[in-house]
Amino acid sequence: MDTPFTDNTAGQAYLIDPEGGKKGPGILVLHSWWGLNNWTKDFCARLTKLGYTVLAPDMLNGQTTDDPEEGERLLAELNPDKLSGLVLSSAQTLRAASANPDRPIAALGFSMGASMTYWLSVNLPHNVNSVIAFYGTQAIDFDASNSKYLAHFGSEDHMISEDERVSTESFIRLGGSETEFHVYEGAGHWFFEEGENYDEAAAKLAWARTVNFLTEQLPVEP
Repeated sequence: MDTPFTDNTAGQAYLIDPEGGKKGPGILVLHSWWGLNNWTKDFCARLTKLGYTVLAPDMLNGQTTDDPEEGERLLAELNPDKLSGLVLSSAQTLRAASANPDRPIAALGFSMGASMTYWLSVNLPHNVNSVIAFYGTQAIDFDASNSKYLAHFGSEDHMISEDERVSTESFIRLGGSETEFHVYEGAGHWFFEEGENYDEAAAKLAWARTVNFLTEQLPVEP
């Protein structure tokens, strides 16, 4: 069952449970600058088939686009305080709505959403125990984190340099957390999402690694 969820103090989100109404461990999905589009909602449904309860906050206030220039503009127009408040409140709401509210959640993000998952894991360390980041980086102090990190990058990413990727992993390791960073040869930014940059081979491998990571970090109880 999927449910539009509204939090009047922060914004809106898309909440979906596994079929049959049974709740599972929580995964927070943070979209890229394309917005909370149909692809993102379908991806959330894909996670519920593994047994997870999934919540995806709408970080662009109902706006979606398939134009990179417009996506960049929409991102630039975001209020950082409102965005951080939405992400924090969504994580707390998801944990309460999951199968076990005492259990931490996972955070999974794409591009700008991936950067926010790193930030969330540091600012809400007792709520998040695992992060999956698709082509996103972050240069912050990770000392407060309780998470393990899985990250996916394309070798031909025009938006993220090798230095940025290495720097992010170094910051995480300096904070004492485990990382599993993968680079997919020939793949570009957004290689996992629909569009001209989609790379089927890289996407399939990244999905398999994501499922293995989730099974280890956030197992679904029978």
